[in-house]
Formats: sequence, C-alpha cells, structure tokens
Amino acid sequence: MPADPDPVVIVGMAVEAPGDVDSADSFWDLLSGKREALGPFPTDRGWSVADLLEGSRRDSFKPIHDLGGFLTGAASFDPAFFGISPREAVAMDPQQRVALRLAWRTLENSGINPDDVAGHDIGCYIGASALEYGPPLSQYSHHSGHLITGTSLGVISGRIAYTLDLAGPALTVDTSCSSALAALHTAVGAVRGGDCDMALTGGVCVMGSPGYFVEFSKQHALSDDGHCRPYSAAASGTVWAEGAGMFLLQRRSAALRDGRPILAEVRATAVNSDGRTVGLTAPSGAAQQRLFARAIARAGVRPEDVGMIEGHGTATRLGDRTELRALARTYGATAPGAGPLLGSVKSNVGHTQAAAGALGLAKVILAAQHGAIPASLHTDTASREIDWAAQGLRLATELTEWPAVGGERFGAVSAFGMSGTNTHAVVAIPDTVGRAA
Repeated sequence: MPADPDPVVIVGMAVEAPGDVDSADSFWDLLSGKREALGPFPTDRGWSVADLLEGSRRDSFKPIHDLGGFLTGAASFDPAFFGISPREAVAMDPQQRVALRLAWRTLENSGINPDDVAGHDIGCYIGASALEYGPPLSQYSHHSGHLITGTSLGVISGRIAYTLDLAGPALTVDTSCSSALAALHTAVGAVRGGDCDMALTGGVCVMGSPGYFVEFSKQHALSDDGHCRPYSAAASGTVWAEGAGMFLLQRRSAALRDGRPILAEVRATAVNSDGRTVGLTAPSGAAQQRLFARAIARAGVRPEDVGMIEGHGTATRLGDRTELRALARTYGATAPGAGPLLGSVKSNVGHTQAAAGALGLAKVILAAQHGAIPASLHTDTASREIDWAAQGLRLATELTEWPAVGGERFGAVSAFGMSGTNTHAVVAIPDTVGRAA
C-alpha cells in the first residue's frame, strides 16, 4: 500500500496508571524498573472487601485475592477548576473525571493551552465501558438529576467536548477490552477523512464496583495468586486493573506548521470481529491473524521491520495460546533470534480493560523514545503454547536495546475484547522523537 503523503501523527500524550503513575515519565520509570504496581483493594470506595474475598470461597467460584491495579488518584478531582459543582462532581462516574483531566494534560503536553481550543474543529474519541458507578437511576437520592449525565457512557467523551468547547465529533467507543484501540482507529479515520482537524483519543477505566472480579471468579478466569503473567508457562488467569491513556492526533503537515512534537506516526490501524467461535467470549486465532496481516499491509512495512509488539496478553491460557500462535504466523522471523520482542504491560499493572490498548500504545512510544524495550514480568518460563525459537518470536525478559531501522522504530499494539472485537495498530516513531523536524 502506498505511504500516506500526509499521515496522521501523535503530537501529545498523557497517562495515569496504578503505582502512582500520573505522567509519561513516571510510567517509564515503572516499566523500565521492572516494577509491579498491584496492591490491595481500596477501602475508601464503600466496597465490602472482606465480603468480596470471603464470598469467592464458595462452591463453583475461584478465590479472589486481595490484589488489583487501582488508581490512587481516582477520587482526586478539582471540580471548580472545570466549572463543575461539587454535588454534580460526586455524581460523575470517576471515568469522566479522569478522562477530562487527561484531555487537559494531553493538550498541555502538546504545547496547546486548553483555554485556546474553544470552537476549534477537534474531535474526541474515548474508549470506555460502563462499570457500575453510583445508585440506580430509579433510586431516589440526593444525586438524582445528575446521575443521567454522571453515569452515561456517552458523556465521557461529551463531557470533554462540552468543557473544552470542542466543535468536532464526540464519541465514546465500547468494545470492552479493545475499546481504546477501536477509538484510535475511529479517530484516525476521522482526521484522515476531514471530520476534524485534530482529535483527542484514548481509553479510560476506573471500576465503580468490584463486579468484574466476581464475574471472572465465577468463570474461573482470575489469576491463581493475584499476579498477571502474560505469555508465561505459569499464566493462570487475569487480574483486573484501572488506568487511562490519552493522545492528540493531527496531520503531519499541520503538526510541522504548528511546531508540535511528533511522538509517532500512526502507520495503520485495523479492526475486525471473531464472528462465531466456540463461545461468545472465546477468541479466534484466524480472525487475529487476518487482522495482523491487514494492519501490516496497510502500514506498508515488512513484519521483520517491527521491533516491538505490545500484545494483549490476558494471561489466560486460552487467550495467550490463541494470540501467540496468530502472532507467530504473522511476525515470526525466519532467522533464529531475529524476531520482534513481545511483552504486555498487564504484567506490570494488571488488565486495565477498556484502557488496555492506550497504555500499550503509550508503552511502545516511550520504549522507542528511550531506545529500549522493557521487560515483561513473570517470564521465568515462557509459555509452552509455541516453540519460541522455531517460530521466531522473542519474549522481552530484560530491558533490551531497540535500534532504529532507517531512522525510525516500528512497533505494533494489540487489544482484544470480550465483545469479539479485535484491534491492531502499527506505529512508526522517528529517531528524532519529541522534535517537530
């Protein structure tokens, strides 16, 4: 496929993740330092943690361990700063608060004063899922009147557009755990198609209840010990977490004109569905392989040029097996030891659900900026679902130098959802990253 003469590029980024991560720099410190940011369930959200843990010990449930990836700043919000009343702020899903905060930071990090964007043709595409915040709408309470906007999924993007007075499209995308990359795919298409001049895009996840832990306890898909081990022989299930990542997109010519830092070029994005599989939430290796091939073709790069793959890596046996085999068929190198390095940020922070793809993309950009690929944790023994040496993939077990190819580094990011929606993105990060040159 011919290269886009004026591609969509990423000119701003902001991140929040477990482990007190509130910036790209602190996120890199966590990744490069091989730190795991899981911790006990929060005790300031009204959750009955003791009942939750004890209840999972009943028949037909898998025990829930007192570990997860939680945002320490999820409850921190300055409503007055955004012109929101305290009463309304309490009724707002914390996902709205975090997404609004990150949108502001993303604009600032791209060199834009958020006060100056009012009326501009900027889109807002946010991946998120409804996660049971607040009382039911039918229950009379002092929050009544604010809950319909405070807990509406669509208002996550709408709140950003309203607060900043953005004139472009505002969409919240929910494809479960692939939501952030599905939102990126939609946003890139909107900028390319002229629906908006710039676009804020990303994903956010803050759990309003521990309900996902209960559901996956019943499905026996939680980790045996509360740690997330993607692509490891010891992988036994996932660990739920929270996080958020936000990016600002713009055409390259406009970014150069405005003097913005070009963090990455979005070479290609692709989305498809599993269709009918052995079960509603069971992944399809064939669908994933078709997706990878389509993204690589659109990107106009050879699979062997991709140095880093940030996989989805649920750490479930079925999920990892399906993904590893599809990746090996697409990206596997012919020469031993020459394939791309594979890892998953879930090993550090857990499964951030709708935000998973956003944190994965942020990890790839940061790795390219530092010329080094961080280790994926818990990889003492790699998954036995593929023959790593024969099939040409390498598991990132240490901080490893990532050399540029022709003045840039190519990375790929995957995310798959329980919805059956698969997403994949290929990005190119210039060796002069951070400078509009």
